[in-house]
Amino acid sequence: MKENVIQVKSYAFSLKIIQAFKFLQYEKKEYVLSKQILRSGTSIGANVEEAIGGQSRKDFFAKLTISYKEARETKYWVRLLRDSHYLPIELSRDLLKDVDEILRIIGSIQKTMRSS
Repeated sequence: MKENVIQVKSYAFSLKIIQAFKFLQYEKKEYVLSKQILRSGTSIGANVEEAIGGQSRKDFFAKLTISYKEARETKYWVRLLRDSHYLPIELSRDLLKDVDEILRIIGSIQKTMRSS
């Protein structure tokens, strides 16, 4: 079976988000924004999984769109946490690179689906 790139990348990203969440909770004692980034960051992969198991092409597209929106939201939280000095620059740079890649992949899948 061929590896599903967005499935693998969104899962790996969820693991990184969990690590960032732990850092924010235990090291920075930040309990509100950390939950926001945990929810949106892990939701990307969860919605990708739902899309893959979708009932129809329309269902697949809808779940993928939710994933895209969650990725946009996560990007916002990473930038906010970076700029408010909760997340170290290097960690935020790594997370932003990953979420931008996820956004490009999802956007490309959506574009392909719209044109076919």
